Amino acid sequence: MPVTSMSSTVPLSSSSSSLQSSIFLFPQSRGLYQENKIQEQDRDPFVGFNIGTDVSSLLPPDLVKFLQTQKINHIRLYDADPELLKALAKTKIRVIISVPNNQLLAIGSSNATAASWIGRNVVAYYPETLITAISVGDEVLTTVPSSAPLLLPAIESLYNALVASNLHTQIKVSTPHAASIMMDTFPPSQAYFNQTWLSVMSPLLRFLSKTGSPLMMNLYPYYVYMQNKGVVPLDNCLFEPLTPAKEMVDPNTLLHYTNVLDAMLDAAYVSMKNLNISDVAVLVTETGWPSQGDKMEPHATIDNADTYTSNLIKHLFNEDKRAKPVSEASWGLFYGNTTPVYLLHVSGSGAFLANDTTNKTYCVAMDGVDVKTLQAALDWACGPGRANCSEIQPGESCYQPNNVKGHASFAFNSYYQQEGRASGSCDFKGVAMITTTDPSHGSCIFPGSKKVGNGTQTVVNSTQVAAGETSSRSLLSRGFCASMMILVTCVLLPFW
Repeated sequence: MPVTSMSSTVPLSSSSSSLQSSIFLFPQSRGLYQENKIQEQDRDPFVGFNIGTDVSSLLPPDLVKFLQTQKINHIRLYDADPELLKALAKTKIRVIISVPNNQLLAIGSSNATAASWIGRNVVAYYPETLITAISVGDEVLTTVPSSAPLLLPAIESLYNALVASNLHTQIKVSTPHAASIMMDTFPPSQAYFNQTWLSVMSPLLRFLSKTGSPLMMNLYPYYVYMQNKGVVPLDNCLFEPLTPAKEMVDPNTLLHYTNVLDAMLDAAYVSMKNLNISDVAVLVTETGWPSQGDKMEPHATIDNADTYTSNLIKHLFNEDKRAKPVSEASWGLFYGNTTPVYLLHVSGSGAFLANDTTNKTYCVAMDGVDVKTLQAALDWACGPGRANCSEIQPGESCYQPNNVKGHASFAFNSYYQQEGRASGSCDFKGVAMITTTDPSHGSCIFPGSKKVGNGTQTVVNSTQVAAGETSSRSLLSRGFCASMMILVTCVLLPFW
């Protein structure tokens, strides 16, 4: 599989204001249907982020700056936010915009409404903003089946409006589906689409074939594992190395599957093949693994999320307003201030993520924590925790700023570094977080910093702010991001 293999490093403690996300890839069959004629422009893999709307606040200029700093050139919006589209102009960042489910009725019932939507959300920004596709609704067939009859009419009306604007060759139109529209997904060679939805899927696939658009699928090995405990090994879901005896084998094709996602992908291709479609690429619009869960989700852990994501792709953001279960708000890689939930090593995979190979992490106090709680954590760090707090005493180099948050950040980081940045050593009952931003300032040098003294310039990570700036000014610090998912589009090569 030509998605870069990644090892991971330091995990992060949980937070109540995180940014939801899941991965999104664009893969071709791993081997069952190598004759699939995928369009040439779809052959190059890429990684990006989905940006949702379940957020505390939105800072489009800062978001765009962050994306550019991190070399992220592909994103998907869960809507068509005008401020974001405006901020993305002339950035060369390629954008997929979305029609929310609650707009399907209007667009699917009226060509004029569809034309107006295209004019307002596409023509008004293109080509300054590089809109590449429109995702229409989300899991409509399984979540709002009453809207199913409107799905294809909405897609066709939007496409016709693109034709009228002469944008139909530049901008594709499709709709994301849940994996549950497929039946008997293992072995993949026996998969097929649920016959309940054939009246929608058959004409939809013909449309996708005719227009060169992808089949969008949300594929989660996490849910496969949760629903098949004792049958599907955890390692198969996490892309962990397997012995041949543990690989899943399709008895009909004798193809070996080293992970669940590949099998799900081939199931989608087989399902299309059964409807005589072999020239449509699969775009996995969502995949991932939650970093925490409730007591019914014991495998939703930071370590498993780190393993899955590191072995597949790169960066996600967690939404901070998602409902339970806990795992629903814990699919991401970044907290609301862009500090990582856990860090990935993705060296050798190109320019994506400018700070992706850093080993430099620090532990600092979170924003918005009440002073009394923070003081208690500070007292523990400097007392029972035996952190070196000498530098925050009066007259010492890190005494200023003379406030609880500043002193707590130094003490937390001192403890974190002396513990070897071990998992769980940056928590302090939920008031601390890991950051790749060096908190050193002026003559105050935090333990673990690359800065070694006065006059020596800090080696700055791509997500750092200037020395002396507080974390309240850092990117997305007000909990901006809804759901920045990694978007990976890649055409998979044959198995063996």
